[in-house]
Amino acid sequence: MEGDVLVIGGGAAGMETASRISDFNRNVILIEKEQELGGHILKWDRLFPDGIPASDVTKNLKESLGSTKVLLGCYITSIEKREDSNFFAQLNSGETIKCSSVIFATGFKLFPAQKKQEYGYGLYERVITNADLETRFKKGEGLGKDAPKRIGFVHCVGSRDEKICNNQCSKLCCITAVKQAIELKQLYPFAEIFCFYMDLRMYGRGYEDLYLEAQSKYEIRFIRGRVSEISQEQSGLVIVKAEDTLASRPLKITLDWVVLMAGIISERENDYLSQQLSLQLGEDGFIDSVDPIQKTNQTNIAGVFVTGSASGPKTLPEVINEARSTALSVNEYLNKIKNG
Repeated sequence: MEGDVLVIGGGAAGMETASRISDFNRNVILIEKEQELGGHILKWDRLFPDGIPASDVTKNLKESLGSTKVLLGCYITSIEKREDSNFFAQLNSGETIKCSSVIFATGFKLFPAQKKQEYGYGLYERVITNADLETRFKKGEGLGKDAPKRIGFVHCVGSRDEKICNNQCSKLCCITAVKQAIELKQLYPFAEIFCFYMDLRMYGRGYEDLYLEAQSKYEIRFIRGRVSEISQEQSGLVIVKAEDTLASRPLKITLDWVVLMAGIISERENDYLSQQLSLQLGEDGFIDSVDPIQKTNQTNIAGVFVTGSASGPKTLPEVINEARSTALSVNEYLNKIKNG
């Protein structure tokens, strides 16, 4: 099988990049290891800051793929760049893809919250993650039949944490917590909701407004301080121990539910591909760009590009825009090698 471009990953970054490259009449092959396109967006209900249904975005991305050849349930077992500058990728199906350029749109994965044993994820039924909560929203389940009286959100679970060697900020956790806290307040108007944070980082347009609205309209309380321990009473209620660093005092509170904001980490399943192509990775495990200012989607290997969250945490609008930029860079590269 031959193509001009091989896109690895069928999430938002992969679909948008493939779609835009197809606009240049390039032969694009998109492979996705799952049986459906969409990546992490498939598991999401509504998107911040305006509550747009995630399914609408996924639908639009799929419909724009045009002539892209999509291979589902496929992953690369080996890949190499030969002397003629072409790439050869062996698939798990036994097929070989020959192409002129490769794009890593392999995205990210969420930090496994059970690694923070002091938070009790996987042990206590009423300790869930942001992804778990979003799945409940999507299914229309909320937090069960009985209306909770108190709910807590714990920020930076797996992010900015030297103990687990993840120093980077995941960029999305703060605004996601605000969005989900508001949604829970809309479901349970009489519930008290607390957000335990280190520093609030509202990066995008409208994010700060949503945070202020969470306080003024929905009376969500924000407590600065890292949670040290979560335990469970015999009744099933959850006990949170933390330090209120603004008030300079320890804090102990009993809650009905705790939501852990699991951070973004690199998709290490693809490390073997990076090694085979000699791609440079950062200390955080994400793929490094050759130039973090002007060539953010180009890697140290000519013909290999990176887009979306494969190079670090990004919001969905950033992912979409970077995918379009990557398509331009790839088209320029293909024109260059064609013209010698």
